[in-house]
Amino acid sequence: MLHLFAPFTLKSVTLRNRIGVSPMCMYSAEDGTVNDWHLVHLGARAAGGAGLVIAEATAVSPEGRISPQDAGIWADRHVEPLARVVRFIKSQGAVAGIQLAHAGRKASVARPWEGGAHLADDAGGWPVIAPSPIAFGGSLTKTPREMSLADIARVQADFVSATHRALAAGYQWLELHSAHGYLSHQFLSPLSNHRTDQYGGSFENRIRFLLETSRAVRAVWPADLPFTVRISCTDWIDGGWTVDESVELARRLRAEGVDLIDCSSGGTSLAAKIPVGSGYQVPMSERIRREAGIATAAVGLITDPAQADQIVRTGQADIVLLARELLRDPNWPMRAARALHVKPLPEPPPHYARAW
Repeated sequence: MLHLFAPFTLKSVTLRNRIGVSPMCMYSAEDGTVNDWHLVHLGARAAGGAGLVIAEATAVSPEGRISPQDAGIWADRHVEPLARVVRFIKSQGAVAGIQLAHAGRKASVARPWEGGAHLADDAGGWPVIAPSPIAFGGSLTKTPREMSLADIARVQADFVSATHRALAAGYQWLELHSAHGYLSHQFLSPLSNHRTDQYGGSFENRIRFLLETSRAVRAVWPADLPFTVRISCTDWIDGGWTVDESVELARRLRAEGVDLIDCSSGGTSLAAKIPVGSGYQVPMSERIRREAGIATAAVGLITDPAQADQIVRTGQADIVLLARELLRDPNWPMRAARALHVKPLPEPPPHYARAW
């Protein structure tokens, strides 16, 4: 029977268990370049026993950063610092993944501990772009410039260039960020996409940007390496993106060569009423896995080993991604194995063996 500590093979890559580190922004890069903080942060989770370690939302262009301190992969100088982190992750027995991203209208913001509001262009910020000239709201007050067809082609080319660099850095798992109200999600949701051309209006048009980008990335990402997409399965608001649409999108993405859907939700509207609770997004993962016939990752307030194990055992997801719980405890996989009485127990790094 499958369980949390059973290996998981996707294409040519095998995870030692079904626990992954969800991409989490650290807001600590310098002009897009990762540093010792990222090495220690991600390396510790690999040493702690996770099977998959996904680097934070990594911007494909300077304008695509959430904050000025976001990690980037828009220049060749970013590759070796990323490769350094990848080499350590692999040395600890984990698989290194990266999430490629563009923030769209949610770019150009201060770090969370500095208020998280849009930064003025003369105070470290920059002009933002989006499918439509609609501000997000709240403290994100900038009205984005509506993307032209040339802008769309340029951003898609940026994703392709970033994919080449991800491969050069040694990543074996690639994820496109199409969730949480960032650029690709802005195209999907009718709340943020009011276009009247081929990229707006109907479902077919709103998914066009993501399908085209996925197709272009899949063409350069090796066929034997996992290619995944994170989506917000629902906007949690009437008139927004829905779970039904996510199921159909997942079918279309599978046809484009996507291997797994990372199932999150929300992020495109301040008016959303999100029923946050333990495992609240897991049913969406289960439905997409069953109805779209594609592997899924479950994420969102998964904290208990028995809970994570049950998600895998019952077929609600193929892997479980943890965020805050792994911030609190990098060694959560080791503790989970003991709580679940896994035999044989995973071996910790020999440097830490006496602690277990």
